Amino acid sequence: MALYDALADLPLRIDRESRTRHERDTSSGFVRATTVFELHGDGTVGRGEDVTYDTEDHDALAELDALVPTGEFTFDEFSAALDDVALFPTKEPGQPSAHHYRRWGIESAALDLALRQADTDFASALGRERDPLNFVVSTRLGDPPTIDRVAAILDHHPDLGLKLDPTSDWDADLVAALADTGAVRLLDLKGHYVGTTVDQPPDPALYERVIEGFPDAVIEDPAVTDETREIVESARERVSWDAPITGAESVRDRPFEPQWLNIKPSRFGTVESVLETIEYAREHDMALYGGGQFELGVGRDHIQTLAATFYPDAPNDVAPGGYNLPTLPDDLPGSPLVPSDDARGLTF
Repeated sequence: MALYDALADLPLRIDRESRTRHERDTSSGFVRATTVFELHGDGTVGRGEDVTYDTEDHDALAELDALVPTGEFTFDEFSAALDDVALFPTKEPGQPSAHHYRRWGIESAALDLALRQADTDFASALGRERDPLNFVVSTRLGDPPTIDRVAAILDHHPDLGLKLDPTSDWDADLVAALADTGAVRLLDLKGHYVGTTVDQPPDPALYERVIEGFPDAVIEDPAVTDETREIVESARERVSWDAPITGAESVRDRPFEPQWLNIKPSRFGTVESVLETIEYAREHDMALYGGGQFELGVGRDHIQTLAATFYPDAPNDVAPGGYNLPTLPDDLPGSPLVPSDDARGLTF
């Protein structure tokens, strides 16, 4: 039985919708805004987080009446009903990917509610367990880049792994200093971002510097061009994909069969697409790990739940949100994170 089949027939009752906006400064130098959808039904509340990046889209959402259909459904019927809902009814979002982000925020809230109304949790409904969750910490190194942020993180927990975003101003000395920490697990080349504050154009010299300087690290999202193809293919067994992955078909469209995938559920939009892609990847022996998008509310809990259910031992970029703050709190937990004993819904 397909994974989604275990969730599709869950009964779901939605009486009304409310929303809560969150906003916070981040260590990457921008103010993050998100909106949590709260779906109320039968005395229970399910929550999901819209991680759309443009603040203006959250401003517009705050002015809207309820978007979510109400009534009694199966979960699959509710998902199908969302196909006819204009999630951005007044204007198109700043980024097309926001359609998937908002759809996931609503669908995850509905799934959270359906599971709670059934008095169960995500893993149990799928006949699985939530295991202790390994995580790495994602951070940028500033402008100009220095090792200071990395040192501050490792001062808290010396055994943590790191996910870093190389840029063209990383020189050989910085690469060597970072490699000497022994902590770098993932390197995100961001070769598929266009028009964002984190764009990194394809740079053959940078690709060669980091692929050779971190021989055991997973290399995420290189741009495969005539100039970079040879160096990328030299490391193809540890190349991973993130931004282009929005469903099983997008996995098949990679320039070569992936060995690694970053699963960010908000990129997929629907619960069915997330689970279908996980199944496809497992059938093809691809290694999976979880990724985050600066969630400020329940969305971080949800990606931790997904990772703990399917790939708990991977280098999951799902660290507790405190690691994204400009100043690191003193009480940050280390890895692994231990799931709660009494989970309901999508709670970790």
